Amino acid sequence: MDALVEQPLEKTSQPRGRASTALEHIAQALAGQTQWVVITGAGVSTGSGISDYRDQAGEWKRPQPVQHQAFMQHLTWRQRYWARSQLGYPEFMRAQPNAAHRALAVLEQRGLVRGVITQNVDGLHQRAGQQRVLDLHGRLDQVRCMACAQRMTRDTVQSWLEQHNSWISQAQFTAAPDGDADIELDFSRVAVPQCPDCAGLLKPDVVFFGDTVPKADVERGYRWIEQAPAVLVVGSSLMVYSSFRFVRRAHELGIPIFAINQGKTRGDELFEYKAEVDCAHGLARLLED
Repeated sequence: MDALVEQPLEKTSQPRGRASTALEHIAQALAGQTQWVVITGAGVSTGSGISDYRDQAGEWKRPQPVQHQAFMQHLTWRQRYWARSQLGYPEFMRAQPNAAHRALAVLEQRGLVRGVITQNVDGLHQRAGQQRVLDLHGRLDQVRCMACAQRMTRDTVQSWLEQHNSWISQAQFTAAPDGDADIELDFSRVAVPQCPDCAGLLKPDVVFFGDTVPKADVERGYRWIEQAPAVLVVGSSLMVYSSFRFVRRAHELGIPIFAINQGKTRGDELFEYKAEVDCAHGLARLLED
């Protein structure tokens, strides 16, 4: 499968219609059909206090996160990751679902949304009551052994980290996206957790950049798209192919695609209408009918 990598922006056109007009068209389309598929990105969770990676031009706001091969091959990168995550993860998990998550859950309850394909790893859709969620990039609250495939909760690993690296807890840091943290430390001192069963390498059960989305998840996402009357993109620039592939498939099949997103996306030329408004505001409008 294709690795999770950044893709260059393709030539895009200006969104059709003002935001309010676009929202009206999206609302009208949704009112006439059921079982839409929604694709969500970081913009859905910014209202919960979880920062995103990109600005409205689709450019990186900060250095790219850890790469899969670096984490797998180098102890120094694992020490860096776990030290930063030890501080950033608790902040990340304090986030609560916001109005955008709750609106999507209501749309599902009304039968208007079939399911959500999300790039986010925060689990906030499920905590808001969403029943059908495809966690395309995994879940940060789970950890997997790369040797024996055992899974455990991230909270279990967090307790281990805090016990074996108690000195890190005193450090000053700034929270960063996806449970990361900006911090200055001597990472060579960091104790790294191992699998309690086989002493194998532990990794967050998420798709790092340079990694691949599991084939079963990609195929499941394609099935959802192929059965959908329409697709709605919410809060995603679609800059990584892992999510853009579903928009492209919908376009190939002639399935109409709509978007609620502030700023440039890779799929702008493929949208019927795009409302450049805050996700929660735009989704609230869809609940009005």
